[in-house]
Amino acid sequence: MCRGLSYLPSSCLEKAKEMRVKLSHLAETHHKNKTQDGRILQDLETLLNSKSGLQAFRAFLRSEFSEENLQFWLACEDYRVSPSNLQKNKACSIYSQFINPDAPLEVNLDAETREALLSVMDSPCPNTFNKAQQRIYSLMAKDSFPRFLRSHHCMEAVKAF
Repeated sequence: MCRGLSYLPSSCLEKAKEMRVKLSHLAETHHKNKTQDGRILQDLETLLNSKSGLQAFRAFLRSEFSEENLQFWLACEDYRVSPSNLQKNKACSIYSQFINPDAPLEVNLDAETREALLSVMDSPCPNTFNKAQQRIYSLMAKDSFPRFLRSHHCMEAVKAF
């Protein structure tokens, strides 16, 4: 018969405590992810922070031939966390790919923002693209995201959850 926990060696009790902590953390993480999946389409920020939401939004933008805004936003996110020794090369790449008037994936920025970026390209810093990135984010939030919510891509994403 069971004689209680006091008869178990202390090493077993310690292991059991560790496992209980790990299991409760795992259950909490699972619940948090389930909750986030339910809210995934509430706002653009939540969508962009979800792998499946990002994939669905990218597919939608690709279907509308406007994927460059998302690509620019993601490039800026990557740039921001890049080591400082890589930032100048990445900044030049972002500028030539998205900002330059002849860029292959030119994003819709006002002349003032373009000029401000051009003036700091010789010595970029981690927040060089913040203003431009915010403008593109706002454009996606006001224009692309509402259209995405009405699209079949959104419906497919909802079914996946």
